[in-house]
Amino acid sequence: MSYKIVLPLLLFSALLRAQVERVEPPFWWEDMNHDKVQLMLYGDAIAQKSVSSEDLPVLNVLKTENQNYLFVTVDTGDLSAGSYELVLTASDGTTETVDYELRSRREASGLRQGFDSSDLIYLLMPDRFANGNPENDSHPALKEKADRSFDGGRHGGDIEGIIQNLDYIENLGATAIWSTPLCEDDDERYSYHTYAQSDVYRIDPRYGTNEDYKRLASELHKREMKLIMDYVTNHWGLEHWMIQDLPAYDWIHQFPGYGQTNYRMTTQMDPNASAIDTRYNEDGWFVRSMPDLNQENPLVLNYLIQNAIWWIEYADLDGFRVDTYSYGNKKAMAEWTNAVMKEYPNFNIVGEVWMHDQAQIAYWQKDSELGAIQSFNSHLPSVMDFTLHNGVMEAFREENPGWNKGMITIYENFVNDFLYPDIDNIMVFAENHDTPRINELYRDFRDYRLIMTLIATVRGIPQIYYGSEIGMQGDKQKGDGDIRRDFPGGWSGDKVSAFKAEGRTKQQKQYYDFSSQLFNWRKNAEVIHRGETTHFVPANETYVYFRHDDTNLVMVVLNNSEEVQTIDLRRFSEMLKDEISGYDILQGKQVKLEKTLEVSGKTPMIIEIK
Repeated sequence: MSYKIVLPLLLFSALLRAQVERVEPPFWWEDMNHDKVQLMLYGDAIAQKSVSSEDLPVLNVLKTENQNYLFVTVDTGDLSAGSYELVLTASDGTTETVDYELRSRREASGLRQGFDSSDLIYLLMPDRFANGNPENDSHPALKEKADRSFDGGRHGGDIEGIIQNLDYIENLGATAIWSTPLCEDDDERYSYHTYAQSDVYRIDPRYGTNEDYKRLASELHKREMKLIMDYVTNHWGLEHWMIQDLPAYDWIHQFPGYGQTNYRMTTQMDPNASAIDTRYNEDGWFVRSMPDLNQENPLVLNYLIQNAIWWIEYADLDGFRVDTYSYGNKKAMAEWTNAVMKEYPNFNIVGEVWMHDQAQIAYWQKDSELGAIQSFNSHLPSVMDFTLHNGVMEAFREENPGWNKGMITIYENFVNDFLYPDIDNIMVFAENHDTPRINELYRDFRDYRLIMTLIATVRGIPQIYYGSEIGMQGDKQKGDGDIRRDFPGGWSGDKVSAFKAEGRTKQQKQYYDFSSQLFNWRKNAEVIHRGETTHFVPANETYVYFRHDDTNLVMVVLNNSEEVQTIDLRRFSEMLKDEISGYDILQGKQVKLEKTLEVSGKTPMIIEIK
């Protein structure tokens, strides 16, 4: 090849590298409260260019030590939907134009109603739920390919599979879906869980497209159901394109490089905590493949705020579940949460605060008096009731119940409800994708009935885990892959399909029919959604509580003993008053409430008293 040919090719290659490769957020909307948008522009040596615009007001241009980034703040406040030009000018006078789009918002978008205590949330892992489009199981540009034979591999479940089975979820009685993350995760192995994201503006193509995600929300809304996104503020994956070319050294926490978290979230509120322990909780990496984001860097924090708002507006979301919420810098996380809630005041966000003490969990809920002691307000509307989960893991299999073991641990969990600023806005659950499966711990269907009745009738927002409603098991000791098994019938060629009544085994039908009856009753039971609770100290492993408001009364009885219990109803006269009968929802018949009530062993009762 001659010199005259090589030189033009080199110049052409340099020009290509100098072009803007990415703009994030890729577009925005008119009439947003967050109207000062910080655009991240990425391209080879792009920081050497100046930025101007005749029609898009440029408020600020920030550069970092990495010359491949520009952070350009623009003012969209007075602009209408349309296309606007940013002009990048090099030192030699050559220019490049970037078209930036403002879109029209949905009507009343800012007033969207988030999930609440009237909902029942169905948690699923998309890779393990249903494979609606086998053509996208693998992708040539992404490392890990589908391998259903490996329990820790990608199995091919996708957004299309969820959409195709929305009737199943709706008929079950669920009103909202929480899917584990769907954004791109380009790890070489175990990428199916998608918590090590490599692009937070792109749905992983092995799940589908951004448009597919919007379609999922739309299909849910047609059914008056809701979509909750699993959002990760604490970390990204090592394969994230920005981690591969860091905007700044302090974009992530460095020790230098990798430093393992100590997982001691109690340092967040411990007045006696050492600085080093606090640092390793907040700044340490969750695992080696997930670099810890530095939310104290204003550029990082603003990037996360805008990304969260972008997904809500783009996909028409109804809520966030925020992963590892209490591992990040708590003041920065409060700022992130507050920014989202200011844009959408009726939205809901539940944070994963995996702690084992009610006071420590309640500390993280919005307007907590416990947080106020330390001049802290998280602005986080909802937290997860992990102490109830802990009780469920033990109470229903306690061989020697006593003063502080057995059903009393469930009762004692609710004794501390006074700690929470908004007790109706906490998530209650028996299990999730990180915990043992209840049907593995409790092989007896009677235990499942007791546990689900509890979760469905106490205060708060119930969350159930996919597959348990058909009796699915999974051994946590065998690894996460075993508690995240494929839903039977979600793949072509599956021998059994539990999505249809005719395809269910006798056992699957037993579990599903009970679950559907219970959850569909709850849909319209407003006294369960927002009523008060009065409960009574368990006796003989039988726990009795009432949900009530001005006009409705429901009596719940959970007999966790093997023996029939004959309950003296005079003990509950303050609630029953002169009522002498009620309707047993689960058995579908009237029951007398005159002097005593007989409850079979290992049996729940839900009695509506009109």
